[in-house]
Amino acid sequence: MEEKKTESATKNVKKVNLLDHNAIKHLLDESVSDIVTSRGYKEDVRLSNVKFLLGAIIIVVALVAQFYNKKYGICFVLDSGKYVVLTAVMQLILYIKEKNAILFTYPLEGSFTSTGLVVSSKLPRFSDQYTLTIDSADPKSISAGKSVQFTKSVTQWLTKDGVLVEGLFWKDVDALIKEYNEAEEPKKKR
Repeated sequence: MEEKKTESATKNVKKVNLLDHNAIKHLLDESVSDIVTSRGYKEDVRLSNVKFLLGAIIIVVALVAQFYNKKYGICFVLDSGKYVVLTAVMQLILYIKEKNAILFTYPLEGSFTSTGLVVSSKLPRFSDQYTLTIDSADPKSISAGKSVQFTKSVTQWLTKDGVLVEGLFWKDVDALIKEYNEAEEPKKKR
């Protein structure tokens, strides 16, 4: 019986290689997504769907450009031009809309606000400083909340063995969500 408890406890442990910068960021980002969605926010996947659709169109154009009968060189040039334009549009979406976002959400059910959240994170290379930012999905909206963020060392949440201390991380992220919601409250009272 004791072995089963220990075995189930180790299954839920989130462990990461401390020498892998991208793995640390990925672990923290996944945990942030879990925390935000557990607070009742539903993930908004519309932008991801647009990117998938645009990616599929880019692949079709590339295949046509590659395998189309090239008797006339103009077809290849036009298809290549479409490929370049569509790829540029995809990069523009990533640069303008997505930036460092790890999660887009819809507004809370029953909420008076008409905007969801954009949760972004940064973990610069060769740094242990993780920055988490919560913004409104529509910053120009009258119901948009004030942007909030924190920057902390990942060593506060990871043990020397690379195990995430979820309770501490959960507490910090939860406090940031509460801070965002409290910054939004004065607007509701007006």
